[in-house]
Amino acid sequence: MACTKRRRRSYGAGEWGRNRVRVFPDPKTGLFQVEWRENGRRLTRTLGHRDWARAKRQADEFAAGFVGPEIGGKAEAEPEPLTLERLFDIYGEEVTPTKTERVQHRDRIATMMFLDLLGRDRRPETLSRRDWDRFIRERRAGRIGPSGKPVTNRTIELDLKFLLAVLNWATKSRDEEGRLLLDSNPLKGLRTPKEKNPTRVVLSEEEYQAMLGVSPQVDWRFHVAFVLAHETGHRIGAIRNLRWADIDFEGREVRWRAEHEKTGYEHVTPMTNEAVAVLEEAREVNPGNGEALVLPAPRDPSVSISRGRAGTWWRKAERLAGLEPKARRGWGPPRRKFPAGRLGLPLPGVLRTGLRDWSRRRGGVGTRCDASSRPTSWTFRSRCCASWAAGRRPRRCCAVTSRPTLYNSGRLWTVVRGSAPDLNQSAGVNQRESARRNL
Repeated sequence: MACTKRRRRSYGAGEWGRNRVRVFPDPKTGLFQVEWRENGRRLTRTLGHRDWARAKRQADEFAAGFVGPEIGGKAEAEPEPLTLERLFDIYGEEVTPTKTERVQHRDRIATMMFLDLLGRDRRPETLSRRDWDRFIRERRAGRIGPSGKPVTNRTIELDLKFLLAVLNWATKSRDEEGRLLLDSNPLKGLRTPKEKNPTRVVLSEEEYQAMLGVSPQVDWRFHVAFVLAHETGHRIGAIRNLRWADIDFEGREVRWRAEHEKTGYEHVTPMTNEAVAVLEEAREVNPGNGEALVLPAPRDPSVSISRGRAGTWWRKAERLAGLEPKARRGWGPPRRKFPAGRLGLPLPGVLRTGLRDWSRRRGGVGTRCDASSRPTSWTFRSRCCASWAAGRRPRRCCAVTSRPTLYNSGRLWTVVRGSAPDLNQSAGVNQRESARRNL
């Protein structure tokens, strides 16, 4: 019996497994299709016509110079190779604008350093450990960078983390053709230099009292911010952006919004008498409610005081107080002085009032011990502090010493197992040794 099934004609050119190309008519439209294989995948594209002779000629042309067919017989252009300059430009246009102005400025400086050292036409996938080490040497010696001076390991760490962030972002982003900008991060797994003994200046009580006495002469906003930094232990960025809706005078609490916190964590903390008093003074000078700023800018009440103006006021207060200039003395030292000034409060009050960040840097108990937070993970130490904050005596505090610890600028306060928390002890006594003898 004769076969009555109509077979479609096709034409093949090239060698199998190398540059094989086949053309055939589409059964529905009659337009010729070209078929080829790329990386094991079968790809098809229409030629847009029904001319059999022209289709065979195009198949021969595709097989002769195979780079991938294009409609009209044109070869598909090779994608332009990605360079470091192009990658940093894309990142700067799409990601950098989402950051704060200060971080944007730092990103631009780091971009110029990497382009000058590594080369603007350098392919990102060719970066290696040699480039990583060379940048560390040059940056540490001060041969690159805007200041031209040697920098610490912390500054180098921030620069290298920016480079890693750009490369990691490129491994998850695609171009207009759907191709990944970078297949993998060539610098993944390399260690950044760490500061072994970071300098953390603490504001002494004498310095605080001296600056507190002259703070009203600088500006009423500086006086309020200075007292709040000392009494709440929060960063100046969060204090600058406080609004009257965040202040609860009746409940004596203040809400710290996540968008202005470095940790991105919204929380509520109690206020001391000094904090309440200074906020009441601010309300008399700047009456407002709702979303009005507590510390508005002098010229534009719709925006908060800038970080630069806060730094200028701090230096002016130092001069008026007769303090000698000291490196790294700024809005950070009042935060480090905060736990030392809270020794007269019970442990739950200290935990709720702002030791949230200390645990992350010093191995203490801050983040998981806030009574208003819901911990996501638990350790022996955080369980113990959560129990103290809830008014219960914990059974077990730590796997090694069975005690919770609070760290602050080299001083260690210890709650000995089986006793109620006593934070009225002298800060100068070596509590670590006494705790070991009592255990």
